[in-house]
Amino acid sequence: MVDHTRFWLTKPMEDMTEAEWESLCDGCGKCCTFTLENDDTGDLFRTRVACRLFDSAACGCSDYANRFATVPTCIRLTPATVPTLDFLPVSCAYRLVAAGCDLPDWHHLVSGDRETIHREGWSVRHQTISEAQLEEDGTDPEDYITRWRRPPLPPKPPRRTRAALKRPREKGI
Repeated sequence: MVDHTRFWLTKPMEDMTEAEWESLCDGCGKCCTFTLENDDTGDLFRTRVACRLFDSAACGCSDYANRFATVPTCIRLTPATVPTLDFLPVSCAYRLVAAGCDLPDWHHLVSGDRETIHREGWSVRHQTISEAQLEEDGTDPEDYITRWRRPPLPPKPPRRTRAALKRPREKGI
């Protein structure tokens, strides 16, 4: 069971339980889509092409427990790897929490409803094509470059300075 008392604001990612860590995923599905990189410029291009295990209707992995065995290129997200993974969307809860930000209103830990992200249009549900389909058709991922809608994000909370943490001294009478 996950403690839904905004643990992501107070608990370091390294100290989260497995349930808390897994609950951070908002279910947008964007990390399961292919991102292409221009070798010359380093620019990243998002595509509508999803991993062969991605279920577009459910907007999630169809074999989550065995994904690393089935898809050797599937990347394990950890507190150490999240800051280094530039393919994760800026709206990714793991990225937001790693940067010290709060979660957006449409995140299920805030809204209380896992469908909010889909209703608000921030996920890739029903918008992807499987890499298996590309292999059958002989088409190229470059044909499916897209720009996903970028959701509004919560502001990063201001860092409290040492001076701000000091209590003002009361003057004697």
